[in-house]
Amino acid sequence: MLGLKLPTDPRWVNIVEKNIEEILTDHAYCEQKAASMAISLIIGFPEKPELVKAMVALSREEMGHFNMVHEKILERGWVLGRERKDHYVIELKKFFPKGGSRETHLVHKLLYAALIEARSCERFRLLSEEINDKDLSKFYRDLMVSEANHYTMFLKFARKYGNREEVDQKWNALLEYEAELMSTLGTKETMHG
Repeated sequence: MLGLKLPTDPRWVNIVEKNIEEILTDHAYCEQKAASMAISLIIGFPEKPELVKAMVALSREEMGHFNMVHEKILERGWVLGRERKDHYVIELKKFFPKGGSRETHLVHKLLYAALIEARSCERFRLLSEEINDKDLSKFYRDLMVSEANHYTMFLKFARKYGNREEVDQKWNALLEYEAELMSTLGTKETMHG
């Protein structure tokens, strides 16, 4: 369903389970960054009312998810740690060349967002099925559904604002690049790395 070319190694869950505090902190910041990205699309492309409306709703939802993760941190007697660099996103965003038209820039941003959401959804599914912590298992199952909807929404907008054939070619090339990137990751207690 997600189109990912390389699934996450299930042993990643073992790494996560050894430091739940780290994964929750990383996850909280991923949600905050997703909300910020939605807001940046509003600021960058205000002339697209359908996109603006969707991004307003998404930014609220992502901050709601941030709050939910933050509550999980507090329930366990921890505090939100410092923000970590997301090496997955940093490397992913090197794929498309800089420059080009506003429309091309928008399509690239939407494709990056779709892929990040798809990978998050896949990781949430893995956590929901494999993690021994029953509370977190249910928590990640509930979030997984939302992430799948985000992935399809971003892909739909990319196809709306770009040439469908070109967008699909870019999407497939990005998926291949991401698979190569993922082959070097999965050894840390981070949501994407």
